[in-house]
Amino acid sequence: MTAKTAAQKSKGNRYTEVERKYDVAADAVSPSFEGLTSVSHAERSPSQTLDAVYFDTPGHDLAANKITLRRRTGGDDAGWHLKLPAGPDARTEVVAPLESEEVPEQLRDVVLAVVRERPLGPVARIETTRHLQRLRGTDGAVLAEFCDDHVSASAGEAEQQWREWELELVETDDRMLLDRLGNRLLDAGATPAAHGSKLARVLDTTVGDRPAELAPTDPVHRAVAELVGELLLWDRAVRSDTFDAVHQMRVTIRKLRSLLKESEDSFGLTDDAWVLDELRQLAAVLGVARDAEVLAAKYAEALDELPPELIRGSVRERLVDGAQRRYETGLRRSLKAMRTPRYFRLLDALEELAATAGPADADAEHKPVSLDAAYKRVRKAAKNAKAAAADAAEDRDEALHRIRKGAKRLRYTAAATGKRKVSEAAKTIQSLLGDHQDAVVSRNHLSQQAEAAHAAGEDTFTYGVLYQREDDLAERCREHLDAALKALAKAMN
Repeated sequence: MTAKTAAQKSKGNRYTEVERKYDVAADAVSPSFEGLTSVSHAERSPSQTLDAVYFDTPGHDLAANKITLRRRTGGDDAGWHLKLPAGPDARTEVVAPLESEEVPEQLRDVVLAVVRERPLGPVARIETTRHLQRLRGTDGAVLAEFCDDHVSASAGEAEQQWREWELELVETDDRMLLDRLGNRLLDAGATPAAHGSKLARVLDTTVGDRPAELAPTDPVHRAVAELVGELLLWDRAVRSDTFDAVHQMRVTIRKLRSLLKESEDSFGLTDDAWVLDELRQLAAVLGVARDAEVLAAKYAEALDELPPELIRGSVRERLVDGAQRRYETGLRRSLKAMRTPRYFRLLDALEELAATAGPADADAEHKPVSLDAAYKRVRKAAKNAKAAAADAAEDRDEALHRIRKGAKRLRYTAAATGKRKVSEAAKTIQSLLGDHQDAVVSRNHLSQQAEAAHAAGEDTFTYGVLYQREDDLAERCREHLDAALKALAKAMN
């Protein structure tokens, strides 16, 4: 939080911190770290006074999602800090300088799907007197930091004081070291913290122990609630331009749409419902960036695998760089859509659907989602695909794509209703024909780029090589389809 922060800020405004917090008595004696393997010595620093104002919406939406946003002065890392969950003992921290007392727009944008148009204002003030020890390894590197914090906090009229200890890894990701250091703290009388952050402890006192929302007992409603949560996570990943995030957000959207459409008895939605249409259009917007990202990665890998003598002309610039430019354009278009009131209303509607008790919760008659109906669509699509195999390749490819869409809907329905074997068998078909569809799209794109290269007087030999690779891939996918369909039929029995 000091040396590490300074070093990592030079690489950007986002990094992952791995730390553990401990509750400790006010009169506890700080532990000794002598004798620990890999730790040479502990280096004490002068005490620091840290003053942080925490921001949230009036309904504490950030806190409900285990997110903290603060403006802190004092210490070596003064600034705006936005902390996001990143797995066990880990959080992603996004920082911004202390240029304004208003929440920086770049930090608000990271959590825009959570806060939407709701205002962000101060909800608590926390002052900390910190006694810091840097634990150095035998090579002099700072392995971890131990913080002994004396805390005073206020929110509204409520005030409290406490003492806590923190351990954070710095120039290592050795979780076993974190375990060994943590054992020293436990031996000194500490206990694992009951709260994930100082703010969480303050809000427990000021707003009371709010009961957690009960998960719906209806599996379909429960699945929708989980997918809405996943959508918010992938939203943040897209905003940080994480690789494959656009694809994963699009997959989540399509899962949601499929479940909602297949479960009209549970949610009261017709095929032309506004929510379903909005999900479809949002997936289409994301699809531009997703397809370009897939092609860029596909062509980069293929060209890296080809012998140098088979790569002729400006093929890498046209295929890889061109796809990357289209991805960037698609990403900007996606982010523009994700910053609109229209998008916020969609999120509001999805959360309302997820929070609504299903028929099973209300003891009403509940008609379960029909796996049989979903499976019949897959079988019908497979039958049509066999009939189309003798026709034009375009008809065959479109028929196979319809099998994939049917398998996808069957997979999501099976997963929501606990039919794991059916879900896995449908996923195999979906993945197989997804690779086939990507190969079809790639072949078409290669043909277009080869024509453009030829018109520019460039060598088009490599485009033909890559086209044949995609054609071979599509053929292998078709060869494995019958076995995958038989496996699905077996899982349905």
